[in-house]
Amino acid sequence: MRVLVSGASGFLGSALITTLAGSPANQVTGIYRILPAITDGPPKHAFLTGNLVPNEDWSCIPRFAHALIHTAARVHKLADTAADPLAEYRRINVDGTLNLARQAAAAKLRRFVFISTIKVNGECTDPGMAYSADDVPAPSDPYGVSKWAAEQGLREIASRTGMEVVIIRPPLVYGPGVKGNFRSMLRWLMRGIPLPMGALNNRRSFVYLGNLIDLIVTCVDHPAAANQTFLASDGEDMSTPELLRRMGLALGRPARLISIPTSLLKAGAAVFGKADVVGRLCDSLCVDMVKTRQMLDWKPSTSVDRGLRETAESFLLETRN
Repeated sequence: MRVLVSGASGFLGSALITTLAGSPANQVTGIYRILPAITDGPPKHAFLTGNLVPNEDWSCIPRFAHALIHTAARVHKLADTAADPLAEYRRINVDGTLNLARQAAAAKLRRFVFISTIKVNGECTDPGMAYSADDVPAPSDPYGVSKWAAEQGLREIASRTGMEVVIIRPPLVYGPGVKGNFRSMLRWLMRGIPLPMGALNNRRSFVYLGNLIDLIVTCVDHPAAANQTFLASDGEDMSTPELLRRMGLALGRPARLISIPTSLLKAGAAVFGKADVVGRLCDSLCVDMVKTRQMLDWKPSTSVDRGLRETAESFLLETRN
């Protein structure tokens, strides 16, 4: 099976290529902005270069490949310095993606697997509720809006060209090499910093990197996945305090949690310009994977505790080196 992966140097793309290239049945091509240096012997996959911009020439895409897994994107930024963030997100995530998809369809690729975001559904869920794949989208920030616009454009390309499109919307992804807020929490726990989140009673869905990769690989050739949208998670929702305690166990550093009312926590965050960061720690965001499980006969293969342990082990190794 010949598979292309965009965003090949990223957190998800690089791990996905490693998994796919580990099977002799696959011919894998990574799409990079800049060719990587080869230091560990002959590469196990092929290379292409290109930028995710509206006018990029993708004539280098091999014809009749089985699938292109599109992980490249302008990712969500809490402190965005662009003069017009929505315009910049649209230029990369919408116009750049659709330009790539149109040329992939012209090259007769069978399937385009698009890694979107749960932000297309919205920013948070009410207590006891969960987003489903067929809910009416309600993105509110520029990143989520751009991903939703890309999804709509991809569906139009699919209907016009016959190239199958599969959309996957993950929540926060964690695993070895994780960055962003999840890595910040690992650092806080390692330093023994008291965290004012003991009183939170929220619920959030997460997805371990290995589980997301397993779902993506399933969607590459599963007949029922064609032209569908799926949500992803580990299948076990946690409150922020529970997540921190279990992360602490994985690190061997017990979480030091202080109980402060959520209203005070959010008010303090607003004063210091951290409302978005704290909102993601305080609010609930749950996903319903019934469609994913039933249509694909898929379930997460790695438990939350094992995923946290592998994430912690990688983090500890990185901090020691």
